[in-house]
Amino acid sequence: MDSREFKTTIEQIPVPKEKVFSAISKGINKEDNRGKAKKKKVLVGAATAAALLGITVSSGFVNPTMNKVLANTPLIGGIFQEFNDSTGVELAHQDAVTELNQSLTKNGVTVKLTSAYFDGSVVSITGFVDDDVEKGVNEKGEVSFDLNFEHYKGDSDPWLRGKSNNIKKVENGYNFQWKMDYPYKTFKENSTLPITIHNINGIKGEWKFDIPIQQEKNRKLVINQEQGYPEDGVKIHIKEILTAKASSSLIYETVEKYKDDDIFIEKAIDNRGKVYRFENPTFLEESKQEDGYHRTIRREMDKLNSDIKSLTFYPSLSVANPKVQQLLNRKSFTLQSTRFNLGLQVNDVTQKDGELVIDYHLTGLPENLSKDKLETINHNLAYLIWLVDKDYLTRIDPENPWPPKNRGIPFNKVKMIDKATAHFQSTFDLDGEERIENFKLENTMMLVDFSNLVPAKELEPFTVEIPGESK
Repeated sequence: MDSREFKTTIEQIPVPKEKVFSAISKGINKEDNRGKAKKKKVLVGAATAAALLGITVSSGFVNPTMNKVLANTPLIGGIFQEFNDSTGVELAHQDAVTELNQSLTKNGVTVKLTSAYFDGSVVSITGFVDDDVEKGVNEKGEVSFDLNFEHYKGDSDPWLRGKSNNIKKVENGYNFQWKMDYPYKTFKENSTLPITIHNINGIKGEWKFDIPIQQEKNRKLVINQEQGYPEDGVKIHIKEILTAKASSSLIYETVEKYKDDDIFIEKAIDNRGKVYRFENPTFLEESKQEDGYHRTIRREMDKLNSDIKSLTFYPSLSVANPKVQQLLNRKSFTLQSTRFNLGLQVNDVTQKDGELVIDYHLTGLPENLSKDKLETINHNLAYLIWLVDKDYLTRIDPENPWPPKNRGIPFNKVKMIDKATAHFQSTFDLDGEERIENFKLENTMMLVDFSNLVPAKELEPFTVEIPGESK
């Protein structure tokens, strides 16, 4: 997991907001026509979003137009309905899904791949694994695959960066779906994707498949319009929109003064009022230039209506803040953010019975924070304060930040003492799985990441004109 994926994972705790909104949008907007998200900061309550998602998924509501589609969809579309994949349902309806019948048995476990599609920037593969997978080490009902694509090995595989998994228990086994963001800048309309499954639930084997993936050439809308935000030191250049059979993809470039700042496009609304949501980003190019840090990004979006005149984009900015640090050779001290009016006043540091307890106040938080926002801060603090052996700080890879084994503790248990004064305690397990060998306070550095305590700033929306389609 690289630094951006790690930061994304932490900053999106506890609410997968984009997935919630995307699922809702796909259902509502169907009548008009488918996360190591990047650094999106969330300061909303988990309970609200979870309840919203639960209502959306479990209420049984199906858009009337979707009912018509399902009524005319081949049998292969049933698995996409099972996994709430509206893109797959639509492609099955258009007879644009490749049906597969590839089956292999290794060490008593049979894997069968049943379908594949490639639409826009997403590749989907569905399949079935039989009940013998339950002989592995996972709990009953859990299925995990250790696999690679295109003969890559381990985490170096670019197909794994945007991969999602769906599993559902069925008679005699489990249905599954893998969805991957196409990782390359240019598309191949017809190709073969080699897949190697190394183990399933800890059961070793080499299940190898070659999957045909194909799609018609995407239709391209060239836009080339730029919006700048001089006060924030960022720019957004909307380059083009690619449209496939059931989805579209937005390609845009961002320019940022600070390397780890992040521009995130929340949504777009066309001139007829339709709302478009976006999936996780695929980073196509990154470079440092005279005017800042450039990134070219592709994100899947709902299929673009063909007769619209304009799109209004709603961006936000997540501001990065370098970690601040302090050697724990003192009982009390103050740490101050370098870019925000935030601080951490440490009142006491106590080591006892295999634990280290740090008592502190957060300073500079907005007044009258809601209960949900305080709970989110409380939750995120568990990941934002690290203990690291001072002699090993330079061994932390900035592209894959994690304390060296047995030289750092990146998690803690947080207790809110007084919400009115933002008074907290963080307890570190000195004998846990993540530990510091030969722990001594005078050799230990405390690191604090303030950036995840600051909500994203909503930038002014901007509108681009939509030209006629070009090849």
